[in-house]
Amino acid sequence: MITDERTAAYIDSLQSDNTPFLTELENNAKQQGIPVIRRPAQSLLKFVLADRQPSRILEIGTAVGFSAIFMATYGGDVFIDTIENYEKRIEAARENIKSAGMDDRISLITGDAQEILERFADEQRSYDMIFIDAAKGQYPAYLTPCRKLLVPGGVLVADNVLFDGDIVSSRFAVRRRDRTIHERMRQFLRTLSEDEEFTTTILPIGDGMTLSVKCR
Repeated sequence: MITDERTAAYIDSLQSDNTPFLTELENNAKQQGIPVIRRPAQSLLKFVLADRQPSRILEIGTAVGFSAIFMATYGGDVFIDTIENYEKRIEAARENIKSAGMDDRISLITGDAQEILERFADEQRSYDMIFIDAAKGQYPAYLTPCRKLLVPGGVLVADNVLFDGDIVSSRFAVRRRDRTIHERMRQFLRTLSEDEEFTTTILPIGDGMTLSVKCR
């Protein structure tokens, strides 16, 4: 957690509840140890959806479908392509999307995200919003195809970018097994912040999020 627990708990107490379906899905995921977007991240996504009113969203990292269903629920008239490669999550995501009555608005695409993104870019697909919530070490590789897929004025949102606050630490202060991911996330943040094609802010909410608008 980036902010202190008392502040986070107070802010969370002010947020409105989700739909019963989303609440049950979130609780079930937590009981199974499956990560879903944290409450502060949910609040930000609601704001972005209301402000930008995207008609097409690309999500990288479906997990069990919570965030895709969340965006379809609060995004109004929106269609979502969501990508997942982890076999154990795919069937659960498919069932959850169907149970939510969202299978006509959410398309679950299975396979390697990098390959799918590059294929979509070659097909000249376009999206008003892209949400990245996948393997942290792959974020830098996703950036180039996402740039091609996002329309001018579109918004790129990435979750879990501050590594539970450890992103500010020296790589030698991070566990050896996490050092590659740590360095790649720092690379992602540095590249995105310096990219003149985007206007980016880094927000210390949840596990850290970036919010980037494509300027041209």
